[in-house]
Amino acid sequence: MLNSISETNPAIKQRDTNSNMLKNVLIALALFLLLAAGIAIGKYFFSGDKNDTSGNIAKSTQAAGEDVNKDITDSRENAITRTVKRISPAIVGINVEEVREYQDPFSFFDNDPFFKQFFGNRPPQKQVVKGLGSGFIVSSDGYILTNDHVAGNATKISVTLTSGETVEAKLIGSDRNSDVAVLKIEKDNLDFARLGNSDDVIIGEWVIALGNPFGLFEINDKPTVTVGVVSATDMKVNADGNRVYKDVIQTDASINTGKSGGPLVNAEGDVIGMNTIIFTGGQFNSGSIGVGFSISINRVKKIMDEIKTKGKIERTFNVGFRIQAVDERIAKYLGLEKPIGVVVTEVQRGGISDIAGLKAEDVVIEANNEKIRNEQDLIFVINDLENGDMLKMKILRGGSEREIEFELKPAK
Repeated sequence: MLNSISETNPAIKQRDTNSNMLKNVLIALALFLLLAAGIAIGKYFFSGDKNDTSGNIAKSTQAAGEDVNKDITDSRENAITRTVKRISPAIVGINVEEVREYQDPFSFFDNDPFFKQFFGNRPPQKQVVKGLGSGFIVSSDGYILTNDHVAGNATKISVTLTSGETVEAKLIGSDRNSDVAVLKIEKDNLDFARLGNSDDVIIGEWVIALGNPFGLFEINDKPTVTVGVVSATDMKVNADGNRVYKDVIQTDASINTGKSGGPLVNAEGDVIGMNTIIFTGGQFNSGSIGVGFSISINRVKKIMDEIKTKGKIERTFNVGFRIQAVDERIAKYLGLEKPIGVVVTEVQRGGISDIAGLKAEDVVIEANNEKIRNEQDLIFVINDLENGDMLKMKILRGGSEREIEFELKPAK
């Protein structure tokens, strides 16, 4: 019968027993050494020995972390954050009250003798309307720039500084046509914005719009900051009323309700424009869609200087003529190849344009180097002029071109 070798050979069985004992001894020795090493390491790190360096290691790790945080903070600072920090103290929130008159809804009865005997002539109703906007300090003694549509008709103006202080402001003067107003507060040693040169604006450069949208300035006395680029320059934008928006800067930096009058600043911290109007998505969407416009600061400076000197922009002249757009029918009547410019329909006898030689049926095709395509173009040019300015027009008369020029004198 076949058996296993271990069962039939006693010598081999004895050697196996000795080998197992040796292994057990070695394992026990290894465990002892590991235990001793563990005790030593524990004593080194956790004992209170005066030569213990664990505190230094922790401090070194903490210092390294602080250095990393500082590097991260430093790396996040750039031209934009530095500019915001520098110009923010010059931004103000503006709150206004304006008294507006409105017609009594039942005023259509005023001309009826039956109702008139009971109610008489009802005067126009008055209502106090509150509004808000933005502005920026331009001198250490408290001159502030904003829009005319923010403060031009205000009966009370309050200005909130980034210090949290609210002070009353005086309206030095405003100009509806250019939409610029100048305010003054009685304070000294104020931080003020540095006015740049809008002729040097580069399309595509970074710009920052600051202001008080929706009155958010009141929450923490800090301006809201939005960033974008210069989308276009030398823009002309038609708006309601007689306002003339020419040489304006277009930007995609968000401009919303309440931000009117705030500055548009380049990455060097120079004010290049005054935030004024935006295009919206339609009747039911009044927010920014990335098309905003700022009045160029060179134009604002010119208006501001005149307001500070005279208190207003004088536009009391009367050009003394009426115009109409040239359509196909009128073009054919005047012998023109196609509709062009505007036709003079009436000239005031003895007026400045009459004296200069303007006649009915003259076709104005250019005024002060601006192409005239429709009535709005010529009105735009005229509304931007002041007493004493010259109006130079290129006209068509009898198939030939000629020029007429005259000074805009105050109406008598």
